Amino acid sequence: MSTNVVAHRQSMRAWTSVLEQNQRIRTISAPVSRDFEIAACLAEACHAVRFDHVVGHKMHVIGNLLSSLSNLVDALGSTSAAGLQSLIIAAIERPLTHRVVSSAPCQEHVVVDPVLIEELPIPRFFEHESGPYITAGAIIAKDTQSGRANLSIARIKPLQSNRAMVGIAPNHHLAVLARAARARGEKLDIAVCIGNHPAILVASCLYLALGDDELEVAGALLGESVEVVRCLASDLLIPAHCECVLEGTLDIREQVTEGRVSEFHGMYEDYGTAGVATFTHASRRRDAIFQTILPGYHLEHCLLGGVAIAAGLARAARASVSSVVQVAVGMGGAGRLHAVVTLKNSNVGDARKAMFAIWAAVNLIKLVVVVDDDVDPWTPEQVEWAVATRMKADRDLVVVPGVRADRSEPLESMGTVAKLGIDATRKRNDRSDWDRACPPEDAMRKARKLLGTGEPSPPAAGC
Repeated sequence: MSTNVVAHRQSMRAWTSVLEQNQRIRTISAPVSRDFEIAACLAEACHAVRFDHVVGHKMHVIGNLLSSLSNLVDALGSTSAAGLQSLIIAAIERPLTHRVVSSAPCQEHVVVDPVLIEELPIPRFFEHESGPYITAGAIIAKDTQSGRANLSIARIKPLQSNRAMVGIAPNHHLAVLARAARARGEKLDIAVCIGNHPAILVASCLYLALGDDELEVAGALLGESVEVVRCLASDLLIPAHCECVLEGTLDIREQVTEGRVSEFHGMYEDYGTAGVATFTHASRRRDAIFQTILPGYHLEHCLLGGVAIAAGLARAARASVSSVVQVAVGMGGAGRLHAVVTLKNSNVGDARKAMFAIWAAVNLIKLVVVVDDDVDPWTPEQVEWAVATRMKADRDLVVVPGVRADRSEPLESMGTVAKLGIDATRKRNDRSDWDRACPPEDAMRKARKLLGTGEPSPPAAGC
């Protein structure tokens, strides 16, 4: 990676530079294999890792760039998880149209009809998967009738030469666009953009309405329009400052069997067949870095999805329950299955109403815990403490059998699973007071000054 040139603020390199300056990235210079060794290093590390010597390939590989909540908060210029959620919701509600540029770093080097496994150092992650996967590719597609674009992430497994399988859940918008193209007798133009700024990755994980352009939300997260360039082989617009791009078409009339594949819950699933993409062009920076995300039940994969899903859930829940403060979807539920909702000045019945609003918004959420706003929903110990001290099982548990689930739910049966809600909020009739046993606040401030711990991020842990 070039260090003598200031990274463009819309590039992945802008974030990796911050990590380097703060010694939050480790460089591995020893040879590593694409088969399992990159995956093993990322699984062992809780920080970002760059691999400078990938056996059989000149391109460097980087991963774990967003492997902690604090990294996500910092990467998007916020100061707390609550602030990050507010930032994402504001971006959804006030997107910025992108700005077209005439040339871009991601098109400095071009190959026609690329052999994927030769052009890119694509890792193989887990022993029971049938091949390597591109996992950090933000996919741009567009409906040719409405003209509206879509940005999303799906797993891509190289096949022979310039072909690859694209694994998409049937309800995802990329699948909807692909089915619409098939109905018109067309193939769907796609561009897979690898090595993106964190704002683009977070936006690609959002659950928006069909037709909403996630790349415009990414611009709002950046605070400026995303600079985009036109593809070489189609009229798709792609982020100008990404590292690598694969351009081609997705044809779901052609299906290939995928085999077992890892899922966010940490086990394997077998989804049968998936559509095939044929890539006519590969372009990249001259000194491109290949970004990868360790899939399965691992930090970056789960948190990227969880932070994005949580913001959408908070926005949806507030439309039904005005007392909702924020929503967390953390590692405990694999970034998909469990949500924690905080309420402030709530009315009787708000906790249950919030549960049903969450379940209605995202099929994957099956456990909802509702707490008061003195509990940090992103801190599991605080949530468990609220359940331990404020929940009565005979009164505060809500079980709803037979609710719709997605195919990736590990226990779904005939497309459904039971849902559980836990009301762990304070009740007036339970106690005459709910005061925490803590030293006075002036003493706590002096203690933080003496210890050099600084001011806590509200809501404070413990005292």
